[in-house]
Amino acid sequence: MPPKKKVVEEKKVILGRPGNNLKIGIVGVPNVGKSSFFNTLSKTDLGKAANFPYATIDPEEARIPVPDERFDWLVEVYKPQNKIPAFLTCIDIAGLTAGASTGAGLGNAFLSHVRAVDGIFQMVRAFDDAEVIHVDGDVDPVRDMQTISTELRLKDIEWVEKAIEVLKKAVRSTGSVSLADKAKREELATVERIHAHLLADKDVRKGQWTNKEVEIINGLTLLTAKPITYLVNLSERDFVRRKNKYLPKIKAWIDENNPGDQLIPFSVSLEERLVALSEEEAAEEGEKLGLGKKNPSQLGKITTAGYASLDLIRYFTCGPQEVRAWTVRNGIKAPAAAGVIHSDFENKFVCGEIMSYKDLKEHGSEAAVKADGKLRQQGKTYEIVDGDICYWKAGQ
Repeated sequence: MPPKKKVVEEKKVILGRPGNNLKIGIVGVPNVGKSSFFNTLSKTDLGKAANFPYATIDPEEARIPVPDERFDWLVEVYKPQNKIPAFLTCIDIAGLTAGASTGAGLGNAFLSHVRAVDGIFQMVRAFDDAEVIHVDGDVDPVRDMQTISTELRLKDIEWVEKAIEVLKKAVRSTGSVSLADKAKREELATVERIHAHLLADKDVRKGQWTNKEVEIINGLTLLTAKPITYLVNLSERDFVRRKNKYLPKIKAWIDENNPGDQLIPFSVSLEERLVALSEEEAAEEGEKLGLGKKNPSQLGKITTAGYASLDLIRYFTCGPQEVRAWTVRNGIKAPAAAGVIHSDFENKFVCGEIMSYKDLKEHGSEAAVKADGKLRQQGKTYEIVDGDICYWKAGQ
């Protein structure tokens, strides 16, 4: 009997824009704490935090360091002159109201800014405060979440319907059976399927799509194809006592409409207080509030969740001059990962000398890793693993 052919599993195409320099946008209805959160996260006052709708008009951008114990350990070991962690690029976007998909409020500008990011932090207000007005008059997190979900979906439907019109004209004008015409007809069928999915009140990212269909979806840059992490802004009191009347309803809505999406409760007002303190003072405050001494803040957890939602990983380069974390997309091959440092490294790629963070930590030094045969030479087909420590070799 001839040997069976090895079945090569097709690599899944990721929803979203290809690349390593991805961005996440803070989205929500007005006055839920978006700009205050952005200012606290970025340790700036770029966001226009004010007690009235549309205080933010033009989006603000900041690069947020991604906390990583592995990076901190490498810095301790190598004691480099420079240390550069991984970053998450975060955008503060204007508030959205009902009717935004048809241009109400700052609708068109808002949705173009959302279209330009790769993932979404959806801010949800779950605190009552007569001093902080709500654009709809009262606090109702589920209504707010439904508003944003509906407006994003309505805009996607509009864009998809325009794409269908264009494709129908192209298909009608070609009566041949060429491969190009066949591809157009297949594309039209896919876009019509996307349209039906949206009309059924479902986000595109929650559909089951083939690789070919994902490639077509990526070309449309749809709003509901972007990953969402829900950030629930509680009062400091509710966050500390871990109890809030709105949270069960929020979780039930996510479970029903977007199952699997991450939900992170936190308190912007508490984070504002903590960020103004020294590390020691913040630890003391966290212990006093019963939040633990090590990490009373949720900002690190939120940044890490946003980074992971974009399917980003990092590899390290280490030496006495510099320890640096390089952000790349999950599934990237070695030459493209090297190209993040310099295009010549990709174009003239020879190989990579690679060890895992786990092996280095276990053995304590590069020499010990090498002596144990754990320093590997990898070629062009090698797929980077999160936490790899890489040294690239390139030709002249």
